[in-house]
Amino acid sequence: MAVFLLKKRSVLLDGGTCGVKMRQLPFMGIICIVMLFIVYRTTNYQYLQTEIESRLDPFYSSKDSSLNMRSLNSLPRGIIQARSDLELKPLWSTTSSKSKAKASNSRSHNLLAVPVGLKQKSNVDALVKKFLSANFTVILFHYDGNVDGWEDLQWSKDAIHIVAHNQTKWWFAKRFLHPAVVSIYDYIFLWDEDLGVENFHPGRYLEIVKAEGLEISQPALDPNSTGIHHRITIRSRTNRFHRRVYDIRGSTKCSEESEGPPCSGFVEGMAPVFSRSAWLCAWHLIQNDLVHGWGMDMKLGYCAQGDRSKKVGVVDSEYVVHQSIQTLGGQSSKKDTNPEESVKRHVVDVRSEIRRQSTYELQIFKDRWERAVKQDKNWEDPFKASQRRRQRYKQRRKSKVKKLR
Repeated sequence: MAVFLLKKRSVLLDGGTCGVKMRQLPFMGIICIVMLFIVYRTTNYQYLQTEIESRLDPFYSSKDSSLNMRSLNSLPRGIIQARSDLELKPLWSTTSSKSKAKASNSRSHNLLAVPVGLKQKSNVDALVKKFLSANFTVILFHYDGNVDGWEDLQWSKDAIHIVAHNQTKWWFAKRFLHPAVVSIYDYIFLWDEDLGVENFHPGRYLEIVKAEGLEISQPALDPNSTGIHHRITIRSRTNRFHRRVYDIRGSTKCSEESEGPPCSGFVEGMAPVFSRSAWLCAWHLIQNDLVHGWGMDMKLGYCAQGDRSKKVGVVDSEYVVHQSIQTLGGQSSKKDTNPEESVKRHVVDVRSEIRRQSTYELQIFKDRWERAVKQDKNWEDPFKASQRRRQRYKQRRKSKVKKLR
């Protein structure tokens, strides 16, 4: 009898356990379904992101990245040097070369890159001397193919010279200023050659940039400069620097309500200065095939590593003169001949052709930006979002004021 009761109790306990398990099954099934759905969504999202990256940025697609990592597996990890610089190295060690190496290691790590032609040699000479005195590394992009004409300058052997006929600043920068190569430099100055630097000192300029937290900047333009295109770039005599401009004259109205370029968060393409982080972004923004770079300055604020209204600025106390001397591509035929002679000799107006090409590339860049925004469903314009927040804040303040009245 006792055995029978024990067996019956055992059966009841097993039945109870089975009952509990049976009640848990629907709950566990729901959890499994939810987990499978999450895994599916995550996998699908990663696939779509990979597809977008490979289509829009094949150079840095996930597939290429993993392939590169596999190709490095044959090397011991400690031997890999991922970064580089543009510092010149001696072929053999001497006392003088060792002292130069020490000086190079102690120098401030900043870079000046300038496209140059021999016709503006004297101006470039003054420009480079200013930067070398502040221990900058200097790289010259020779678009006219003439390197020998610079050898008589004392500093020529200390600069890096790169030659490519009739190529623009942005073409050179995309190919020779890769972020991995220039990652050692704190700031990259990507300047035009026709800038007068009599009232500019690189060291003092960078002191202001660092103190104000500017990731992208430019020196202000002397009001007497030629070729001033945007009011925000003009020097203010009373300011040390400025981040925005107020001006209701002309076609572009810059008022208190104005948001973004060219009223705030804007520098022009003639004399931009990038922090290391900003350049990493800006290099990717440069289009490999659009060599004139028109329209890109309107988007540089997206590379400011934060709020462009705070991280982008124009330095007034250290300013330059934009001389607007256009030598890349040659002079305009209109300056040399009259229209009838040009037609007879089939003379090409170089400047007109360059402007036409620049305008054409500007439209392509705009189209690409709009297409990229549409394709990337997960991207949200950070500046439009902040603008909406500011507008809501202003509306709340207005409503509070009305209630108090």
